[in-house]
Amino acid sequence: MAVVELTEIPALIPRYSALIGLDLGEKTIGVAVSDTTRMVASPLELIRKTKFTQEANRLFSLIDGREVGAIVIGLPVNMDGTEGVRCQSNRAFARNLLRLREIPIAFWDERMSTMAVNRFLIDQLDASRAKRAGLVDQMAAAWILQGALERLRSVGE
Repeated sequence: MAVVELTEIPALIPRYSALIGLDLGEKTIGVAVSDTTRMVASPLELIRKTKFTQEANRLFSLIDGREVGAIVIGLPVNMDGTEGVRCQSNRAFARNLLRLREIPIAFWDERMSTMAVNRFLIDQLDASRAKRAGLVDQMAAAWILQGALERLRSVGE
């Protein structure tokens, strides 16, 4: 398997399999999962970055336990549409995952996801900086995955 276009995923996986979304940060990986009907994304877990093999094993454990058919990784594209070092890092993460397991992986433009999640946590939940720190990456992963799910629905998954 390889990195695929998001719209190719439904044809590659079982009808009632979930998707997992990742927000790859410098120190953590925010993880979100969809329901098996691919309607709603929910924050799932925060994986602390240590060694790639440990991160991958934890991720595969989550995938195996939740009937996940594909991975959606946030791609931090610059505001002008160009890709910088963080995009290269996220693409390398995907390539390394594919060396360990064949699973469809797609990227989703995550521009402004962390900012939107922070704004929501401040405005709607009045969350302090300390509370936000533990939630932002997981919620950003859910934001990324929800955007991908909505795109799939708009093209008639």
